[in-house]
Amino acid sequence: MNKELMGALDELEREKNISKETLLDAIEQSLIQAYKNHFGKADNVHVTINRETGDFSVYADRRVVEFVEDPAEEVSLVEAQKQNTNAEVGDILKVPVHSDKFGRIATQNAKNVILQKIREEERKVLFDQYHGNEKEVVTGIVQRVVGHNVSVNLGKADAILAENEQVKGETFKPTERIKVYILEVKDTPKGPRILVSRTHPGLVKRLFESEVAEVKDGTVEIKSIAREAGSRTKLAVWSNDPDVDPVGACVGVNGARVSAIVNELRGEKIDIINWDENPAILIENALSPAKVIAVMADPDEKTALVVVPDYQLSLAIGKEGQNARLAARLTGFKIDIKSETQARESGDFYDYDEDDDEYYEDDEYEESEESATEEISQDSEETAAGEESEETEDAVENEDEE
Repeated sequence: MNKELMGALDELEREKNISKETLLDAIEQSLIQAYKNHFGKADNVHVTINRETGDFSVYADRRVVEFVEDPAEEVSLVEAQKQNTNAEVGDILKVPVHSDKFGRIATQNAKNVILQKIREEERKVLFDQYHGNEKEVVTGIVQRVVGHNVSVNLGKADAILAENEQVKGETFKPTERIKVYILEVKDTPKGPRILVSRTHPGLVKRLFESEVAEVKDGTVEIKSIAREAGSRTKLAVWSNDPDVDPVGACVGVNGARVSAIVNELRGEKIDIINWDENPAILIENALSPAKVIAVMADPDEKTALVVVPDYQLSLAIGKEGQNARLAARLTGFKIDIKSETQARESGDFYDYDEDDDEYYEDDEYEESEESATEEISQDSEETAAGEESEETEDAVENEDEE
């Protein structure tokens, strides 16, 4: 019987990932509970189980008395001396208790205690397993659609893909395999309640980590993500190795890496840009594919004015403002985009263009100054020559008069 018990414990350990030690502790508690149900109390009961053979024994600490009034805590001197001839009144004797004497109800209660412990441990193991996978991407199988929610089987537990975590327009069919991002795992009496998402930016980040080896090993770092699920995602990347191009690593040969992620996201567009500590350069990169003439960023106020060519204004803003909105989320700056004409009319761009004007004005000033100097020198030479000629004429006139 004990071999069968240990074999059953080994099988439970393999199938449900519940340690044998936990199951043996559950059996000990069940025997104590059975004793309590049979005798009404169990404060003085001890159970020992051999972890190798499965042999167990139950004994109770009982006081030796002349006349027994409470069989659960007392033993007569006559019975005590049968076990120990040196027993005396007042001694505490360990009296063996045979479990086969427990009643049917006590035995059934002990069985329920073991089953309850197994269920609790199974729920705990599942919770620990999936709680450790929070903020990770897992592959699940669509089970059924319940109202607007989707039930996704993750292997040993089902997850809930709520309506607000679904990409607008996506539809799912039973048995379809999808990747989901684990948002939260809650412990409940019925087992772990797992909430997953298809819209979270973390889904894109984890997909890049699984597809791009440089991202997984930390060579390429994803600095920021801005996502509008189902439509477009902007990704700012940085390389810790000067010999590795972060954008090229994420795109892959012929776009193979990013294409695999786009397919998993069902056609969602992904813009990958270079991260830069200079906010002006970062904002310029974030507004890609639009071209930028000038960026005036205020790091303290987290605001920026961007000037783009007139014909690039609509591209910079994007459809329904999407490009500008994602760029603002990606950089953390409030971005105001103006065309070159608008910026000049409002005077915002004049201050930055004035340097060029001053540069040319300075050149013109230097040229005019040089020409003026030449003119002055020429005038001086002419004046000096005139004065010399006048002095010569005066000298000649004086000689004639003499």
